[in-house]
Amino acid sequence: MGEVMRLVEPVTLEGRHATLEPLARGHEAALAAAAADGELWRLWYTGVPAPAATAAWIEAALAMRENLGAMPFVIRDNATGDVVGSTRYFNVEGAHRRLEIGHTWHAQRVQRTAVNTECKLLLLAHAFEALDCIAVEFRTSYFNFQSRRAIERLGAKQDGILRNHQILPDGTLRDTVVFSVIAGEWPAVKRHLAFQLDKRRDATPNA
Repeated sequence: MGEVMRLVEPVTLEGRHATLEPLARGHEAALAAAAADGELWRLWYTGVPAPAATAAWIEAALAMRENLGAMPFVIRDNATGDVVGSTRYFNVEGAHRRLEIGHTWHAQRVQRTAVNTECKLLLLAHAFEALDCIAVEFRTSYFNFQSRRAIERLGAKQDGILRNHQILPDGTLRDTVVFSVIAGEWPAVKRHLAFQLDKRRDATPNA
């Protein structure tokens, strides 16, 4: 295999409410604790690791980084210092300056808070302003209605639905809904996210 074209290098993205740090093996216990808040692995349409599978999940994410140019992060809540989830850049197409944001999950206590909103703002800002991306995709299961609504609230537009797109570990066939933000839309999406973040500030404990 030839050398992977690296669009994304390891970077820490820090905001007021959240910090995104490159994933490492030392995050195993913290990630397992975060996933336990809401027992997120029980949601059949997501890929959150169960406690016993966290180490293998980390190894797979790091292999994606090494072999495919992805960049997995842990999400840290600045108010508490706790790791509260994970996200990543992946499906990176360096030659076309495109990537996808996904494999995202948050502990139940920070879902729909400033932490979640700011993570998307940090990731999109870095993609468009530092990496000069022309488009950023988001994909989710057709049945993950919460995720679909959250992606739409970002200002992303739905591109379409990939029917029978994936075979899940239990044999279920997944339809995948594809959304994107393109470079020309980024200024308006950035303003919208900053507005949403400002609204959440007073509603988020210890924000």
